[in-house]
Amino acid sequence: MLIRSASWITKPGISPKTVPVFRKTFHCKGKVAEAFLEATAAGVYDAQLNGRRVGQLVLTPGWTEYHHRLQVQRYDITDLLEEDNTLDLTVANGWYRRANAEWTHTKYPDEDLPAMVIAALQIRYASGEEQTIFTDALWQAGLSNILLSGIFEGEDVDARLEPYAFESAAIIDYPKDALIPHEGPDILEQETVYPRRSFHTPKGEWVLDFGQNLTGYMVFETDAHAGEKLSISTAEVLDQEGNFYTANYRFARSQFHYICREGRQTYKPRFTFFGFRYLRLDDAPEAFSPECIHAVVVHSQMRRTGWLETEDPLVSQLFSNILWGQKGNYLEVPTDCPQRDERYGWTGDAQLFIRMASYQFDVRQFFRKWLADLRAAQRADGWVPEVIPTIVSYKPGCGAWSDAATIIPWQLYETYGDIRFLRDQFDSMTAWVDYVPTVTKTPDLWTGCWTYGDWLALDHPDGYVAPDLETSKRGYSDDNLVCSAYYANSLDIVIRAGKVLGMDVRKYEAQYRRTAAAFRAAYGHRLNTQTEKTLALRFGLAEDPKETADALAAQVVACGTHLQTGLLGTAHLLHVLSDWGYTELAWSLFLRREYPGWLYSVTRGATTLWEHWDNIRPDGSFWDDDMNSFNHYACGSVGDWVFGIACGIQPSEPGFARVRIAPHPDPRLPSLSGILDTVHGRIRSAWKYTQDGIRYEIETPVEAEIIIEGKTYILSPGRYLF
Repeated sequence: MLIRSASWITKPGISPKTVPVFRKTFHCKGKVAEAFLEATAAGVYDAQLNGRRVGQLVLTPGWTEYHHRLQVQRYDITDLLEEDNTLDLTVANGWYRRANAEWTHTKYPDEDLPAMVIAALQIRYASGEEQTIFTDALWQAGLSNILLSGIFEGEDVDARLEPYAFESAAIIDYPKDALIPHEGPDILEQETVYPRRSFHTPKGEWVLDFGQNLTGYMVFETDAHAGEKLSISTAEVLDQEGNFYTANYRFARSQFHYICREGRQTYKPRFTFFGFRYLRLDDAPEAFSPECIHAVVVHSQMRRTGWLETEDPLVSQLFSNILWGQKGNYLEVPTDCPQRDERYGWTGDAQLFIRMASYQFDVRQFFRKWLADLRAAQRADGWVPEVIPTIVSYKPGCGAWSDAATIIPWQLYETYGDIRFLRDQFDSMTAWVDYVPTVTKTPDLWTGCWTYGDWLALDHPDGYVAPDLETSKRGYSDDNLVCSAYYANSLDIVIRAGKVLGMDVRKYEAQYRRTAAAFRAAYGHRLNTQTEKTLALRFGLAEDPKETADALAAQVVACGTHLQTGLLGTAHLLHVLSDWGYTELAWSLFLRREYPGWLYSVTRGATTLWEHWDNIRPDGSFWDDDMNSFNHYACGSVGDWVFGIACGIQPSEPGFARVRIAPHPDPRLPSLSGILDTVHGRIRSAWKYTQDGIRYEIETPVEAEIIIEGKTYILSPGRYLF
């Protein structure tokens, strides 16, 4: 990359909240044949050439494991060049400063974390001559009109200002060995959403409702006088009295403040994003109206590949909520939530949702990049941090979370049939399972290590009082059992992946046999919670699977036919019930409208998945302010049960090179259609209840085993009605 010949530059004496602009003026020597700009920053940046934005990407260079991987973007700027040119690179904090503050356990230290940029410009003239321009001490560094910008803070702008206080840039000694080409996918503006209504709350707040919880930012256009202000706060929901609610954002300010210049003007935040459904207009120019503003949805570029449709309005809304949850949380990394002071790439959420994620969208490039960050973050001893890119690592080892190292690449291989996911990750996968025996307290199992357990489970016995808030959120399942089950599962995946790659996996086969035997000896006769039974069945570890499945079904019915599982059990519960002949019971859980159930939040007006089943309780009060995200996608993993069991679409070979389609309709849902655009073509499985019975429609691009009401058909590619 040409950029390696450039120098990192900064503005001398910069403060941590400053958003500097780095400027270079230059003259073109003749007719330009082609020209390119390579750029990246410690922070997020955008480039403007002669007052016009360079490229369509937002929030560049994105978020990576910065100490090892910092993406460089390359832009074609041929059509933007003039005879005399001004190139501006504006740099805000972005994820970079937040990440380093966490790493160093400091709060935005000026001396350690200056805003920095590095760039190289190459011009090829029609004459054959070449001109190169690098960032160096001859560039100018000034202040932009952005007074404050941060991922969690939002953005403050004074439009009356032009870039000012220019001085010579300072070269800063900062490594270049982490610079890598942009891996993508691009972060782009995806769609526009307009306010559904404008109203005043009981407190008199002026609020706009966009009708959809989304991730992105606001865009406005208005006439104004210089000095008038537009101040906007964001929220996901209203409180019990119908007022604006922001407590669940915790320390994320999540506001936009704009001081107007004179005349007609338009603006959108440049270096941040928000998670919101509602906007509160805390201050506005006299001429401002709801028609002046709209929202732009922002997420990583992903092609839609999966659709679920039904005539039932509540279930249809649930499908929409799952879709919007993925869009809102697949912005550069698979975040847990897009609104509060977190937005981290939690590995647990990512692995639980990966099958549904890979069905709804083509996420190959998204996870190639993220898995490369996982490899870079993985410690030399094999430990995988629970957040990727690394920001916080609470304790070494984390069952189910760190197991994303094996689960995600294997699922991507199953969905897309691309062996490169296994080849690229195999050393990481084996390093992870090799790490566990070095820290466990019990040979062949995984015990004595800290974990989140079955996070947010509902299975504490009556009268249980947790010793602390964190423990109360972890569920009652045995942490050692959970970790050991996931360890066995990861060993099994390593064995399967190794065989695909032609590796010698006898070591892991022997370890798996020992671990499975040790698991059954330790836990086979004391599987207590729904999650314990579910994981033992799902991972093939139950000593008596049929007896365990029957006990699980009876337990679900006995507690009122509802789930008590946390994140880990919920992702597998319906699959396990269906695997052992309890699909009707699985449907009962799926269609449950009361708390706790997937449709409960829909009845409360949700447009994305919630963090807790009762974020809003039946009486309208909130579960909690501290952990109350209204856009948390993990429990949307139920969508892969809808695809795989309700619609019955399952791969017989990786990448859906052959398929098995065995739908399981239920009369409580009038119709259902599932469509998957696979690498081999479109698969569709639909059923509908009619006066004459159930009508099935199957479309397959490959040879398929189709099972309809107990009858099996081996069919060639085509469209079939039953």
